Amino acid sequence: MNQTEVNDVPQLRARLEALRDEHHNLDKTIPSLFDSPTSDETTIRDLKKRKLFIKDQITALEQKLGLSPGG
Repeated sequence: MNQTEVNDVPQLRARLEALRDEHHNLDKTIPSLFDSPTSDETTIRDLKKRKLFIKDQITALEQKLGLSPGG
């Protein structure tokens, strides 16, 4: 890791934490939408796609930071 990358570590860790929080929130939100009469399939599908996209970003950041998955 070069000096620029080392200086970016705190920012990357903060981004990782924000992504984990968003993923966790979607984890809670999506199942509750199935019980809601006002939610539609498009909204649920879009949120599931967002959750997968976030998971991919989390994995990429974990690899960049040399962390084990979920760590």
